[in-house]
Amino acid sequence: MLPKVCLPVQSNCGICRSSLTRGLSESIFTAECSHGFHYHCIANNVEHGNLCCPVCGAKWNKDNVPFQAPPLQQNNTAARIPPNTPVSSPQLPRRSYLRPLPAEEPRYPPEPPTFSDDEPLLSSSTAPTGSSVPQNITVKTHTESSAIPAAESSPNFPVLVSIRAPPLKDPEGHGRTPVDLVTVLDVSGSMSGTKLSLLKQAVTFVVENLGPSDRLSVVSFSSSSRRVFPLQRMTVDGRESAILAVESLRAGGATNIAEGLKKGSRVLEDRRERNPVCSIILLSDGKDTCSRGADRLLSKLPASLRSDGMRREIPVHTFGFGYDHDPDVMHSISDMSGGTFSFIESVATIQDAFALCIGGLLSVVAQEVRLTVRSASPGVKIVAIPSGRHVNEISDEGRQGVVHIANMYAEEEKQFLVYLSVPESAASHSKTSLLDVLCVYRDLASNEPVVQVRGERIEVLRPEVCSPAEKSVSLEVDRQRNRILVADAIAEAQRLAETGNLEGAQALLAERKATVAASTAAQAGDFYSNLFETELGEIMERMATMNLYRQSGRAYALAGMSSHMFQRATTRGDTDTAASCLNTGSGPHRRRRRSAGGGYSIARAVSAGAAPSESAAVVSAFETPAMVRMVQKSQQKRTQPEP
Repeated sequence: MLPKVCLPVQSNCGICRSSLTRGLSESIFTAECSHGFHYHCIANNVEHGNLCCPVCGAKWNKDNVPFQAPPLQQNNTAARIPPNTPVSSPQLPRRSYLRPLPAEEPRYPPEPPTFSDDEPLLSSSTAPTGSSVPQNITVKTHTESSAIPAAESSPNFPVLVSIRAPPLKDPEGHGRTPVDLVTVLDVSGSMSGTKLSLLKQAVTFVVENLGPSDRLSVVSFSSSSRRVFPLQRMTVDGRESAILAVESLRAGGATNIAEGLKKGSRVLEDRRERNPVCSIILLSDGKDTCSRGADRLLSKLPASLRSDGMRREIPVHTFGFGYDHDPDVMHSISDMSGGTFSFIESVATIQDAFALCIGGLLSVVAQEVRLTVRSASPGVKIVAIPSGRHVNEISDEGRQGVVHIANMYAEEEKQFLVYLSVPESAASHSKTSLLDVLCVYRDLASNEPVVQVRGERIEVLRPEVCSPAEKSVSLEVDRQRNRILVADAIAEAQRLAETGNLEGAQALLAERKATVAASTAAQAGDFYSNLFETELGEIMERMATMNLYRQSGRAYALAGMSSHMFQRATTRGDTDTAASCLNTGSGPHRRRRRSAGGGYSIARAVSAGAAPSESAAVVSAFETPAMVRMVQKSQQKRTQPEP
């Protein structure tokens, strides 16, 4: 008996809930119980033998269920059945309203009940890769001023504590820490055409830059999800197989982000062996159409994707592509898992955005990083540590503070202001010891489980009267204060915009922009403080009208918040800016100067006039040399002529 293919009475598909009558452009299956579905939706639903109607629960006759796409007809009038459809059911009757089937449809093997079929690690994958001269995280500190008058107390005295990860032993990445990476890719109908083609190129670039100790898995999702490629090592054969799997992807169906992430997380949860670093890369260009609300989508995600701030089991780096994705959901997913959210505004920059991300993931040198500061004098107490999404704890009645940082990329820098309450000094012309600093972490290069690095004790002079030089404000401290001011302004402006109060958002951004412009650092010509002004101006432009805000302002602001809160580079909106390593250097620049927020490179900072010591203290870009090199490789590959 042939399966029925006709227009059902109901108006929406019983699985994806989207219209069944949009221009008669899709195959429609009507079940024995009279409920209707898009053909690809029900094919995905029943591929593992589920013979019950998703709407009413009626049991179907297996001979009437579409288990397989029909063979391609020479006149190309057969129904177009999307991928993931198994291969042996009766041929559908041809209808004039059905789209032609592509020349080749992917034929995936059945998925195993558990994903414990990961390829074993190389015996040397977790072996120590360090040299006889280990390089540790370095700790530097700056006080706002070098002195406080002895007869005065300071209730909110800021001290800057910076930690910087060591470089890779080999800039080319040989001997680095291997990773387990899962790409979770949106292949819904809206990704068809150029989008899917460029996505395949971007994932192929990722594959080509993984080494034989790295493992990759590919998961695709539309109305449902499928593991297209198991977790395998990227040897020569592994890369070839992975690229073939990526090339097999076809677009069609609705958008089920939750199912894609659940399957991606299962790949990492079920693996028998584990590389030291793991992560998920999620890309989507649309709103989830299967979870009926953001809260319900987030509630479906497994515990492994929920970071407690101290331990991030599986960080998810999300990429919202174009103007139709849901930036709130994508940002929430990255935020809750300890990953970053990037906004890809231009279709041509998918590969560069992925390159920026994996440039960091392939250079992790330290894990379980923990920064501890402790009062070094009676009466000196820790008041606050504004650490963004890095969880901090202040204990022992303000005498100790701890910041949990998780992992660090090679040459990545994290900077934290520690606000202290400093009492009067009984003796003038003395010093007050403020803080002792300790950084503890697991060094992946030497495979040492616990490495401790102590910073120099932080002290401040206590003269009777401070000289002008002793009163001068540290540019490093003031720059970081400006950055925190900007991060808080973006978050508050975004909150106001969500309530429809664009005037309030604009006023707040203008006020904070003026504050940054009047700061000591900006007045001294500090490169990064000037970038902060530009960043706020860009957000003001994208919040000029509600249409602009909905189109790109919301995603741009959330990507900026993600970058600042984690002090880590993200792709942000239009990357055609001379200050970003994502800039290809080709094409006309925009009339207004665009701020990439998380996209200012160290090399560009130096060329723009920043001193080398300043370029080391990246507070806006957070781009690392490994990230810059990977983006440059991406740009070179994109500009190479086709063979």
